[in-house]
Amino acid sequence: MSFGTWLYTRRHGELVGEDEFGNRYYREKGAPHGRDGGKRWVMYKGEPEASKVPPHWHRWLHKTTDEVPSKDLNLRPWQKPHLPNLTGTDLAYRPPGHVLAGNKREKATGDYEAWTPDA
Repeated sequence: MSFGTWLYTRRHGELVGEDEFGNRYYREKGAPHGRDGGKRWVMYKGEPEASKVPPHWHRWLHKTTDEVPSKDLNLRPWQKPHLPNLTGTDLAYRPPGHVLAGNKREKATGDYEAWTPDA
């Protein structure tokens, strides 16, 4: 975060909550609550990366809802916990045979037949 963002947050921001990743969410002090109310923003913990914002906080940031998300999420059985985009990190998925995953993969199983043109 830059010094200017930090200073603006100290002077004009009211802390609303924090998510499970440590990101902190603010709204403008003194602004009326609701969709017509002032600005809303996030101060990221670590590198600023938009995919770190969970869906419930994304709804609040973009004024889809006025309800501030609670710590108790009550996820449905079919919902998975939010994960940030891991592309470009060491935790990114690399399929077998990828250069950064050892560059080795299993031999073909014989269900593939190469095409050859009729001469």
